[in-house]
Amino acid sequence: MADTRLDNGPAHADPHAGDVAVEYSQARNWLITAPIAILLLLAIVFGTSAFIHGQLLSLGGTLWDNYNMLRVDMSEPTCDPNMDIDARIANMQGSAAAEDSLFDAGPADPEARRRSLESQLAQCKENYQRYEYNQKWTDTSTLRAFRALELGMGRINQIGQGAQAYILVLLIMFGGFIALVLNEQIALRMPKTRLDIRVSSGAQVAANVAMAISGFVWLRLDGGGDTWLNLAWLIGFVMLAAAAAYRMIRVPEDAPSGGSLAYAPLTIPLYCWLALVSLVYFFVSEGYIAGPAIQLSKMIRFADLYTGIGLFVWVGMMLKHTRIAELLFGLFRSWELRPEFIVILVVLASAWPTAYTGASGIFVLAIGAVIYQELRIAGTYRQLAIASTAMSGSMGVVLNPCLMVVIIAALNRQVTTDQLYGWGVYVFLLTAIIFTGFVYLTRKSRPYLATPDDALPAFRRAIGPTLPYIVIAVAVVMIYSHLLGQSFNEFSAPVILPLMMLALLAYDRWRARRLYAAAIYKADRGEARAPAHEPAGFWNALRASTAESAVLLGALLSLMVMSIVFGGVMERSGVMELFPDHFGNVWYATAILVVMLVIIGMIMDPYGAIILVSATLAPVAYDNGIDPVHFWMMVLVAFELGYLSPPVALNQLLTRQVVGDAEIQLAKAEVADDPSFWRRHEALLLPITVLASSLLLVAFVPLIFMHLF
Repeated sequence: MADTRLDNGPAHADPHAGDVAVEYSQARNWLITAPIAILLLLAIVFGTSAFIHGQLLSLGGTLWDNYNMLRVDMSEPTCDPNMDIDARIANMQGSAAAEDSLFDAGPADPEARRRSLESQLAQCKENYQRYEYNQKWTDTSTLRAFRALELGMGRINQIGQGAQAYILVLLIMFGGFIALVLNEQIALRMPKTRLDIRVSSGAQVAANVAMAISGFVWLRLDGGGDTWLNLAWLIGFVMLAAAAAYRMIRVPEDAPSGGSLAYAPLTIPLYCWLALVSLVYFFVSEGYIAGPAIQLSKMIRFADLYTGIGLFVWVGMMLKHTRIAELLFGLFRSWELRPEFIVILVVLASAWPTAYTGASGIFVLAIGAVIYQELRIAGTYRQLAIASTAMSGSMGVVLNPCLMVVIIAALNRQVTTDQLYGWGVYVFLLTAIIFTGFVYLTRKSRPYLATPDDALPAFRRAIGPTLPYIVIAVAVVMIYSHLLGQSFNEFSAPVILPLMMLALLAYDRWRARRLYAAAIYKADRGEARAPAHEPAGFWNALRASTAESAVLLGALLSLMVMSIVFGGVMERSGVMELFPDHFGNVWYATAILVVMLVIIGMIMDPYGAIILVSATLAPVAYDNGIDPVHFWMMVLVAFELGYLSPPVALNQLLTRQVVGDAEIQLAKAEVADDPSFWRRHEALLLPITVLASSLLLVAFVPLIFMHLF
């Protein structure tokens, strides 16, 4: 990205200048952005409606006593509030005396009848008091208007709760369709030749047809379930199978011929491998055709979490289309830090936002492109920039308020979130020290920091343009916390952050165009060089960020869907039960469990992996004397190592997804002739070495202390 900074001080270039020059087919652009944007906006509306409804109920209780009684118009009671108890008792006794029955048990106790009638009369008067109170206030226009608003929000919230699963399924299917059509599914190699495309597409046809068959069988069997939801799954898989078949038959004309049968299978998306293994097990081994479709219900139970992933990715793509990252990196540039030390600051600072997104892979998809872009502008060489981007979210999964920890505590009574977050701080510090040490020892430049006299003037100029962004962000959080009574936490972040980013994107695009107009004015007067491109406006930037979100979201959710299905295979097949309940000693048990956890991290998404480990490996760990908190710290670090390790290295694949395969190839070419093995493979070796070192220390140092003390 060319730096076209204006000549007048700290104004920054627009990182997306020239976007308006890109010509998209309007039909294609609309098809890509509209469905995904509508679904994501619905998720925000439904999430916000829950906060608004809760606040309205609280406000109603403050304005009117017994507001719950005023939410509906009451019917007039049918009892008599002026009942004459003595007359009723006399009448009842007379009626009883007139009866002459063989089974007459004798006259009822008059005092008991009186107490019963007095209780009925008191209840009747109380009912009339409530009715009169209801009539008094419900006749007022103020209450009726407020009640209409509150009940309307309540209905929207209720609809949202029922629609959450449908929003998730549609996001998966629309996003998966776009990722398939644009050839952006997550695979070990990107398909390039005609053979690659046919092999990749053929595998997707097989996987989606088999899932459609499973969905059809389950639709017929699940008479008491959600028919429309099951039908949505079925139609979605049929649609994906048809798109893959079309792509397999109509290979793009610009695809080169040739290809290798040995390398073509590497282009098969990872979700297809998981799907095919799972389908072979369910269809052949168990003969349980509906099994894969039934496993999808596990994903629906956490629909809000997976929908939140889409919102986080959208936030990241909007951030990519603003100047926010460049302005923040400008603060570092004012101190003239060397690239390696900027890398350290960026990776450590990424831990906190990762804790809110809930998983490192989600963070890489959401923010990875921005991190890589700004590290390259700061002068970081490609291998280190890729390594830093891949592990940028790996340190934050142990920090408060990471949702993975909340799920662990919910599924395992042996631990609490306070315990895990407390020890998570120490694990974060350990990993941060190890990462800093490796980057420092392998640095290419000497440490340098500008003196305060030189840096502070530039720092003050750089911090000025960031202040409006800070004010907007704080204002959105304050609106939610004070007006809607919802603090900014792991549960509200998926709703608050997109709205915050929409406001920031609107301001940023307005500001970019103002800077462009000022630059043109100065160029006309001969005072500065004219910018090369006109910056994109708000709507163009929003459409572009939504289109990018759709592709990345479709690729990630497709993998998560099949990871859930594969987790069902792991549970039902009994593979996890092959391990003995007792390993003989805690050292041996820890070593075996560490290896298993890393392997699980290689092939499963974090949420599905936590569910699987909670049901299978966690009891084994407890029975072998491993402290529950110690075990789950091992789990979180082992998962992160698995996400960065071959043969899958999911976070590395996600990094390639956001920075582009061309950059990965340039990084390899950049060091092809370097004699150092570390330099040639630093993008892969640095994250693995850091996380492996952290895992060994987290796993075995507590055992040493346990035996010593």
